Parts: sequence; C-alpha cells; structure tokens
Amino acid sequence: MDWYNRLNDYFPKEEMKKYSHLRDLIQDQDMYHKEETEDYLLLYGEFSSFVFVDYLLVNQKRRGSGVGSKVIRNLKEKRKPILLEVEPADPQVADTQKRIHFYRKNGFQVADQIHYEREADNGETFSLNIHYWTPKPVPQAKIYHMMSKACHHIHNFRSEQHYGRIQADPDEVLELKQPVLS
Repeated sequence: MDWYNRLNDYFPKEEMKKYSHLRDLIQDQDMYHKEETEDYLLLYGEFSSFVFVDYLLVNQKRRGSGVGSKVIRNLKEKRKPILLEVEPADPQVADTQKRIHFYRKNGFQVADQIHYEREADNGETFSLNIHYWTPKPVPQAKIYHMMSKACHHIHNFRSEQHYGRIQADPDEVLELKQPVLS
C-alpha cells in the first residue's frame, strides 16, 4: 500500500481513486497495469487502440533527470495514441505548470475541443484537460471516443461499489465542442 500513499501524498484529493478501486482495477482488469520502481510509479490502461495514463508520479529526487521522459518514451513505443488528464495551469500551484510543460516537451497536445468536468465526492466540480500524443494525426473526435472508453472501463469500473455512484459518465462529463474556424 506504500505505492498508494505515494500517489495520495502528491495528487489532488479530487483526482485520487480509493485504494480499493485501484486494487480492483489492478487485480481484475487485464488491461490495467501498475509499474513501480524507486524512481517512478505508473498506473495505466492499455486498450487495443490507445493507452490511458491514469497516474504518473516521478520520485521528487529524480524529477528533472529524464526519468519521466523515459517512461513516456516506453509508452510511445507501443505506437498507440496516449491520453491523460492534466489539471489546468494554476499560478498558485507550481506543479500544475511544470506538468503541462513536461507533457508539452514530450510531444503532447491539449484536446482543446474536449471539455471535461468531473464531480468530486463533496459535490464540487473540477475541470481537467485531456492531453494526448499520437504517432500519426488523429481528429479530436476520435480522442473524445477514446476518453469515453477510458471513463467507462477505468473511472467507472465498479465505481458504484466503491463510491456509491458512477464517477465519470462520459455523456455527462465529456463534451466535444466544434472546432473554431479561423
């Protein structure tokens, strides 16, 4: 359970799944994986057509040393689109800006046509941005459908059992906006 404490100490409370939920994902979802070393902790779902990074945590002492970029490179070798959720930049929280810079540096772009808003256990809503990397160009409508699948198979996996509710109904938390034509 040390790995869970590491995640819980770093990620915002509203983004954390319960230990029992993550345990069930790891044990009972063949596509959900946990990689743990002293340098990093990675939890992700590998679907047939894409990878969804649920959590990536690099040991604080190793940040800036290339560990995170190496983890991302290893995922890119699967030659599938990679999706993940990132908090919007908050000038009050330096780590939010560092995360965005890290993903941008590693070739990720923001799915600016997808609005993603979740509800925390206390009823407050929070927004996350979907960042993605693809080996070849993919329309954001396809990213939207991949994210819907991640919500269904990861966020909502036994969520009623663990939280008493569906955590991320794609029809309610995701919205695909039309691109702005210039």
